[in-house]
Amino acid sequence: MQVLSPLGLTDTSLRTLAKRPAALGGCRLAVLDNSKPNADVLLARLAELLVSRAGVASIRRWRKPGSSRAAEDIDAIVGAADVVLTGSAD
Repeated sequence: MQVLSPLGLTDTSLRTLAKRPAALGGCRLAVLDNSKPNADVLLARLAELLVSRAGVASIRRWRKPGSSRAAEDIDAIVGAADVVLTGSAD
């Protein structure tokens, strides 16, 4: 018989944050839609604002197959962008 603890295990190791650019002007922006309701609307508006207010140079968009599914082709997203905008709650 296997007894499982409801406490679980937590990884408490520290991780470094991704490097941030000093400014967004001229950056290539990737938008990863997580497929939640209205995420596409919110992310599209944020991307437009980043172009008009921060000088983002270009936008490429990807969409996950479902909110609970992993994004496909992460390497392509990372290779196509300097900054990635993702995530949205219902």
